[in-house]
Amino acid sequence: MRRPLFYVLPGIVILTLACGPVSDLFRMFVGENPPVETLVEPATESGIFPDSIESPSPQPAGNFSFDVWDLWQDGPHLRGANLYQRRVYPELDGVDFLGEGPVGPPYTLSDLQTLASHGANLVNISHPGLYTETPPYELDEAVQANLDQLLDWALEADLFVVIAFRTGPGRSEFTFLLDDLGLWFDEQYLNDSVWQDEKAQAGWVEMWEYTAARYQEHPALVGYDLMVEPNANEVLFDEWDPLEYDSLAAGTLSDWNSFYPRIAAAIRKEDPQTPILVEPTGYGAVGWLPVFELAHVDRLVVSVHQYAPFPYTHQSAGVEILTFPGRFDTDWDGQADPFNRGWFDKLLAPLDQFKNESGLPMAVNEYGVQRWTPGAADFLEAELDAFERRGLNHAIWLWEVSYPQYAQEVTAFQLRLGPDPAVVEETGSSELLAVLEQYWARNTIRPSKTTQ
Repeated sequence: MRRPLFYVLPGIVILTLACGPVSDLFRMFVGENPPVETLVEPATESGIFPDSIESPSPQPAGNFSFDVWDLWQDGPHLRGANLYQRRVYPELDGVDFLGEGPVGPPYTLSDLQTLASHGANLVNISHPGLYTETPPYELDEAVQANLDQLLDWALEADLFVVIAFRTGPGRSEFTFLLDDLGLWFDEQYLNDSVWQDEKAQAGWVEMWEYTAARYQEHPALVGYDLMVEPNANEVLFDEWDPLEYDSLAAGTLSDWNSFYPRIAAAIRKEDPQTPILVEPTGYGAVGWLPVFELAHVDRLVVSVHQYAPFPYTHQSAGVEILTFPGRFDTDWDGQADPFNRGWFDKLLAPLDQFKNESGLPMAVNEYGVQRWTPGAADFLEAELDAFERRGLNHAIWLWEVSYPQYAQEVTAFQLRLGPDPAVVEETGSSELLAVLEQYWARNTIRPSKTTQ
């Protein structure tokens, strides 16, 4: 069904499931994107995908409405950034490092308005789930209140929103911090039981059914991301070969391909319309798409995260070892590779193949590079060019808070700072932000343009 014009069109950074004609009203709002060279051929049939995937039901025509599915066709239409928050642990975080609330670091309306002022039209809210991480799995009203506020601020800032849950029943934030185990937290904080505990999985399913019922009519909402970076491959098996993991997980609770359709089905009980976003396991990396199995879910979206090559994008400050353009072993095969604009076509080959074989539009809802990385601005420009030529909506990691206790200490992905790691005071511009502004300036659709 169509959403009335006084609601937002649900859609945003990611990869969608079936397409229909783009509505004339949508074209009136959005206009035509600048022509780009397509890098993929028209969809072909393939045995690795379902024989038939349900298309969205025909949408009734009417005045002052348009089909939200249009955002996923002939893109990109949506470009922006991630917002990040996690649960606060006072015994680890201290009194004010992450603020006084249940989650942090604390964002403000001004933070989101500043993001929009640079041209972004979407924010991917990477947020704790609404249910507790330990039994009994139940609603955490303080976390819910925080998400309520963020959604309302995003709407006021004229930004579309995807809700992405990092944590929830049987999964804590520390799953993303395994390299720091023993440095500032110990094993009591680890919780990855969602990959082995039926009750935790049932809690995750119930959490999303509740979330959909609560937010489906929010005018800023454009998608539900079921789980940020599914990672049973590492936490259970320490396995980084997609085919080996697929064999180990098959028929077990750790099989994401079996788990995510249950979550999607629960959402569809409450909300038949809002796009459902799902990432492949292996932290959502492009290279894990070959073992991702599509489910028969209406308006399903597949998102990928792109931080490769990790030794380049995450190298230590002040150590100029790897540069862009340059040459080094980018794929761990022991041989040096050309690392330049053409490298992105090789990197994204699995995505191109997935798109060709499934016929689905695709997008990237996390990517990034640390600000002090040599050649970071040139790398970012080449990456964005690769995304845009493929028609991918995209959201960078990360739009950081202005809250000083946090902002001046955690600066690696602070887009508003330059390359000098010693400088932690914002100047209002940077080489990375300038590159983003060039692409964000192409945005033409916002929540305010969908209202009457």
